[in-house]
Amino acid sequence: PSPTRLFRPTQRSYHPTSIPLFPSPPKARGAQMATALSLSSLTLSSLSFSSQISQKPHAPHLVRLRSSPALPTLRRSSPPATAAVASVASVSPPAAVASGVLASASDLEGTTLESFVKSRLPGGFAAQRIWGTGRRKCAIARVVLQEGTGKVVINCRDAKEYLQGNPLWLQYVKTPLLTLGYESSYDVFVKAHGGGLAGQAQAISLGIARALLKVSENHRAPLRKEGLLTRDSRVVERKKVGLKKARKAPQYSKR
Repeated sequence: PSPTRLFRPTQRSYHPTSIPLFPSPPKARGAQMATALSLSSLTLSSLSFSSQISQKPHAPHLVRLRSSPALPTLRRSSPPATAAVASVASVSPPAAVASGVLASASDLEGTTLESFVKSRLPGGFAAQRIWGTGRRKCAIARVVLQEGTGKVVINCRDAKEYLQGNPLWLQYVKTPLLTLGYESSYDVFVKAHGGGLAGQAQAISLGIARALLKVSENHRAPLRKEGLLTRDSRVVERKKVGLKKARKAPQYSKR
């Protein structure tokens, strides 16, 4: 027969730290809890008291200022009476100059450019004999030619200043006169509005070319040869519905 196995009961092993060495009675534990609570209440009360003290505003320190001795006041003596200044006679602006007659340089000294235009164009733009109207995009220019030295005035301002010194725009204005060799024979007075400076410059070019036809009909052939009498009808194409601009479409997406 097979030998019988003997089983011994296993002994329980306790960790030395799991069992207190000196267990305190239940009454002593209650006393320890009471003392801990009293200590915590004391610390909280001391903290609240210190916070109340810190919240009190500090009294400002007052510093006494020593009174400074009074300084003697200085009285300014009245200025001596000045001699009477002689009144300067006002210089009257130059009289209106008839068309075709140049104003002298001495008469133009001290006058503004606006008064110069009024003196050269008696009765305004509508009363002049040599004029032309030019258009480009949204710009419209009314041009008047007067015999002169080649001065160009746009809206009572110098052409170089008005066109911001752009050489291309200035070339547009001077091309009709350069084609016929009149760059120093006529003064150009312009009243322009609408559009931008580029459109106004090209409108002025067409207006000058049309005004030169009223000087002589023989100017038509050379001006037509350079294309200066053709009205440029190109304008910005309108935007279409569903497109970004006139023809630009949004990016195509397959999915």
